[in-house]
Amino acid sequence: MMCHLLKVSASGYYDWRVRKPSQRQQDNARLVRKIHQLHQASDNVFGSPRIWEDLQHDCERCSLNRVARLMKVNNIVGIPATRQWRKRKSEQRPDYVLNHLERDFTAQQPNAKWVTDITYIPTREGWLYLAVVIDLFRGIVVGWSMSHTMEKQLVIQALLIALWQKKQQEPVILHYDQGSQFTSHEYQRFLKDHNVVSSMSAVGSCYDNTTAERFFGLLKRERVNRRNYRSRSEARTDVFDYIERFYNQRKKCKLPKMTQTALN
Repeated sequence: MMCHLLKVSASGYYDWRVRKPSQRQQDNARLVRKIHQLHQASDNVFGSPRIWEDLQHDCERCSLNRVARLMKVNNIVGIPATRQWRKRKSEQRPDYVLNHLERDFTAQQPNAKWVTDITYIPTREGWLYLAVVIDLFRGIVVGWSMSHTMEKQLVIQALLIALWQKKQQEPVILHYDQGSQFTSHEYQRFLKDHNVVSSMSAVGSCYDNTTAERFFGLLKRERVNRRNYRSRSEARTDVFDYIERFYNQRKKCKLPKMTQTALN
């Protein structure tokens, strides 16, 4: 009677009940299992665009829309970035300051262009300041330093670590904003002594250093904003884990093998 009311043949209904999943359904089930694994590996942070990027790296042939649909159907949700609208007029940069990047955040080889910046991390003991140096070739953090004070030694220590792993003697462009730590006489002299070409953003322009800003945004969205650090020591450990175990390892996995060897 049900088949008659729905205008479906009884033989077709019984055939549907015993029919095996189609190849498409099997592929979707396999893809969902992989999506679950990648989502859990990201500490339940990644949304469909980041999951799709990882699937492409693993040679999975699927569209972004398909990944988004499967995640929605299976209630797999990432943490969205908070949209912040900024409208601020940039001032003129002094004549004696150069901007070698001019918002060109691409590099054809490792250790050719770096960017550096500082951010702060809240803890119950007070602020913990983090300085990073990022290689624009693949966005890997090549140097970092943390301190309870935001002084020039913080940025110098981060740069020292980056220079230690660089090994080559060729000059590298280092881009930064006009914070007092970077414009200090000691820091500028340190750059000259270590064959680093100084490059500086325009006054009040956050868009001149978007790579560093983007990294700090990911760090806070994917880790810091989901924690309540009791001490600076606890924050140090967690930030170290994010940079070295999670962020950098993910970036290195996407590098060609020859490039990975060069970086190591």
